[in-house]
Order: sequence, then structure tokens, then C-alpha cells
Amino acid sequence: MRRRNAANALVGGAIVALVVAAAVMGVLWTPHNPLQINFAARLQPPGARFLLGTDEFGRDELSRLMAGASISVWISLLTVAFAVVAGTIIGVVTGFVRGWTDRIIMAFNNALLAFPGLLLALGLLAVLGANEYGIILALGLAYTPAVTRVVRGSVLSLREKEFIEASRVMGNSELYTMCRHVLPNCVAPLTVLTTSMFGWVILAESALSFLGLGVPPPAPTWGNMLAAARPFMAQATYLSILPGLCIALALLGINLLGDAIRDLLDPHMRGSQ
Repeated sequence: MRRRNAANALVGGAIVALVVAAAVMGVLWTPHNPLQINFAARLQPPGARFLLGTDEFGRDELSRLMAGASISVWISLLTVAFAVVAGTIIGVVTGFVRGWTDRIIMAFNNALLAFPGLLLALGLLAVLGANEYGIILALGLAYTPAVTRVVRGSVLSLREKEFIEASRVMGNSELYTMCRHVLPNCVAPLTVLTTSMFGWVILAESALSFLGLGVPPPAPTWGNMLAAARPFMAQATYLSILPGLCIALALLGINLLGDAIRDLLDPHMRGSQ
């Protein structure tokens, strides 16, 4: 079990580090301008000048994949941060305060959970418009209910513990007790959920871009590159394989790393090791 966990952490961490490194490099430097059109070099196969070939407008595929990685990672970071912060605040307050506040908020939260995250994001984007910050807000609102549910469940199991009662007896305020004693004990389940959410957001953002509701062209994303490659699948197969492979590798790395973190933080898994 320990060897498998270590292998998952090593492989997953290496893939995630590679994706992050490509995203950072995509902001600072790319082999070619990812937006520069060059019809003289259109649909060139991978070679010495263009390592991964060019697209239908002669743009370097490697540069566009790197730039797409930076957009995907940036959107994922902001979306997950929004969902975790909002969901944690709502979950802690509802789970700790209880009463009518908890019932009303959780009724609304459960109603949102009834919708698939991608379907809810599609509906919100129809109102907000297809742009980078619209995607962040739509996906953040779509995944906030899941965070709220997990945090509230953790708080409900903690609020009757002895150390919480001791904090109240000492005269500490409810706000102090929540911040000092409740929140730190929610870190473990939040860490596992946050890791998984990165994969969900990358896949959702790619799906939205594929459907034409993501970051508008000519900005490259893995999803819109995959969509643009459909008419050229027979002529230039690499155009559809490369962005699809990037999405698959990113999800694989995040899932492997998430499994390793879950096994590390789960006391039952530690006991079985």
C-alpha cells in the first residue's frame, strides 16, 4: 500500500509539475507567437522548425498548447479558490449556527446540487456571457455547493466535541471558536476535495471551450483547439490528438496526486498501511 501511494504521489506530482511548468512558461516564453497567423506554414506536420506542427492558420501548435495550459491553470486556480472560500464560509456558518439559517441555506444548496455542475455552468454562462471571468464565476458557483456540503458535514461532527464545549466554557466567542478550533479540523477533507476540483474544473473548462462557450478565440485553450481540429482530423491528426492528450495527462496527474493525498490524510488508510 505504501509503495502504491508513493508511486501515485511521484507520478501524479511529476505530471502536475509538468503542466504547471508549461503554464508558467506559456506566460513568460513560447517558441513562437501563439496568435501569429502564417498561411505559408499552415498544417505543417511536426518537424524541426515547428516541433508539434502548425494548425490551419499556420500557428505553432506547441506554443498554443503552452498558452492554453496557462489559461486552463489560471482559470482552475481562481475557480477553485472562489468555490473553496465561499463554500467554506457557508458550510462553517450553517453547520455551526444551525437553526432556520441552516435549513434555508441548505435547502437552496441542495437544489443547486441537483443540477450537474457543467449544466449549471452552461446556464450561468448564457446569462454572464462567454469570457474568462464569466467562466470563473459560473464554474465557481457551480462547485460551491459541493464544498459547502463537505464542510458542513465536518462541522456537524465537530460542533459537539469536548474541545468545542471547553472553548465555549472559557468564554470564547462563537466566531473565535469557529476560526480557531473548527476550521483547522476541516483542512483534511477540504484538501482532498480541492485536489479533485482542479481536475473537474479543467475538464469543465475544456468542455465549455469545445462547445464554444469558453474563452473566445483567438486565445488558445485546449478545448477550443480540440474543437477547431475536427475538420482536419484526416488531414492533420495531430491537431486533435495533442490537446486531447494534454487534457488526459492533466486529469491523470491530478487524480493520482489526489489519491495519494487522500490516502495520506485518511486515518483508516494509514492504519491499513
